[in-house]
Amino acid sequence: MTHMDNKNCELLFAYLKNILYGPRTASLDIDQLDEPYHELGRDLQYLHHAVEELLSYTSELSKGNLSVAFPDKHNFLCENLNQLHENLNHLTWQAQQVAKGDYSQHISYLGEFSTAFNDLTVQLKQREEQLKEDTSRAKSHTEMIEDYNELLVAMLSKRNEWLIVVDIDTKEILYCNKDGHCDPIDSSFCATCKKRLPFQDDILNWNKRDEYKVWEINDCDTYYRVTSFPIEWKERYSYVHIAVDITDEKRMAHTLTSKAYHDAGTGIKNRLFFKEYMEKILNEQRDATLCYLDLDGLKYVNDTFGHSQGDAYIQNFVELIRSCFRNGDTFARIGGDEFCLVLTGLMKDLIDKKLAAILDSFQSESDSEYQCSFSYGTVEIAGKDNELTLDEIIQKADSIMYKCKRKNKVKYPELIR
Repeated sequence: MTHMDNKNCELLFAYLKNILYGPRTASLDIDQLDEPYHELGRDLQYLHHAVEELLSYTSELSKGNLSVAFPDKHNFLCENLNQLHENLNHLTWQAQQVAKGDYSQHISYLGEFSTAFNDLTVQLKQREEQLKEDTSRAKSHTEMIEDYNELLVAMLSKRNEWLIVVDIDTKEILYCNKDGHCDPIDSSFCATCKKRLPFQDDILNWNKRDEYKVWEINDCDTYYRVTSFPIEWKERYSYVHIAVDITDEKRMAHTLTSKAYHDAGTGIKNRLFFKEYMEKILNEQRDATLCYLDLDGLKYVNDTFGHSQGDAYIQNFVELIRSCFRNGDTFARIGGDEFCLVLTGLMKDLIDKKLAAILDSFQSESDSEYQCSFSYGTVEIAGKDNELTLDEIIQKADSIMYKCKRKNKVKYPELIR
C-alpha cells in the first residue's frame, strides 16, 4: 500500500470511527482525499447523515414523542423503527378507545405485548359485566319490598323514614314519628311534613282497604318509596304509611345503567345493550329490520390525519345516522368502526333506498380533508318465521355489507384497503 493510500485510509477510518463512536461533531473534508477516494468519502457522509437521523429519531421515540416526523424513506437504518412508530401510534389510539369503553380492540402484531393487552381488555370486559350486575342490584334495591315489623316501627323515631298513621274514615293523622308524641294530631299538624313531604295529600287520600302496597311518588327531583297497609291503631281502623327518600338510589341506578349500556365515545347504545335488545327481539319473535354499518377507512384517517380527526369522523357519521332516523330506532356501536341500526317492522327495500341516499350525501357533501364513506348491509328478521340466531343474522348482514364495500372500494381505493 502506497503512502497516498495510507493517508486516505487513515482519514476515512477516523471519520468512520467518529460516526460510530463520536463525537457527534465529526466531519470530513472531501478535498483532503485524493480523487479515487471521493466517492467513498461521500458514501460515508451519507452514512453519517443516516446515523444522525437514526439517533435523533430514536431519542424522540424513547421519550414517548410519537408526534415526531418519520425519517427520510430512503434511510434504511430506520425502516423497522418506522413500522414500530406506526404500530405505537395505532396502539395509542386503541388504548384510547379502550379507555372510552370499547373493549372490542384486539392486537396481534406486537408479540408478547399483544397477549398482555388482549388479556387487559378481557379483564375490563369482565368489569363491565360486574358493573351490569351492580346496576341490577341497585335497581332491585329501589324496587325492593321489605316487611316492616314492630321492631322497625319502634326504631323509626330515630331514623330518617316517615311513619304516618291515618284514620281510614276521618283522614285524621293519628301518629307521625316526626312529631315526637302519639296523641291525635289536629288538622294543622306537621308544618314540617308539609314542607318536607309535599305529597302529603296523596297519603291522606289513600283509600285501598285490605291492601298492602309499595308505591313511589316524586316531587320535582325528589323520589320517595311509600309502603302502605291497613292496621288497627288504638282501636281505630287506620292506614300506616312508611315513606323513604330514595332519590340517591334512583340517581345511582340511572348512572350505573347509563354507563353499562352507552358507548363512551359517541353517546349511543353500546354492544352490551345491542346484544340484550336483540335477544329480546328474537325471544319475543318480533318483526324487525337490522342494518349493519361499517365506517369506511377509519384506520386510513387515523394514520394519515391523526386520531382526533378519526374521532371526528366517527362522531360526524353517528350524528348523520341519528338525524336521519327516529329517536325510537335503536342505534348501537358494536365495534371500533362497526354499528348496527335496528328498526321495527319488515322494511328492507325502504331502508336500503334511504341508506343509499344517506351514503350519497355523506360521500359527496363532506368538506373534510379526506373522503367520507360507509358500507351497509340490511337484513329482515321475520318474527315467528325467523330461524336464525343473532350471530347468523349479523353474519348475513355482514356479507351483504361487503358487497357494498367492494363498490365503495372501486370509487375510493385509497380509503378502503
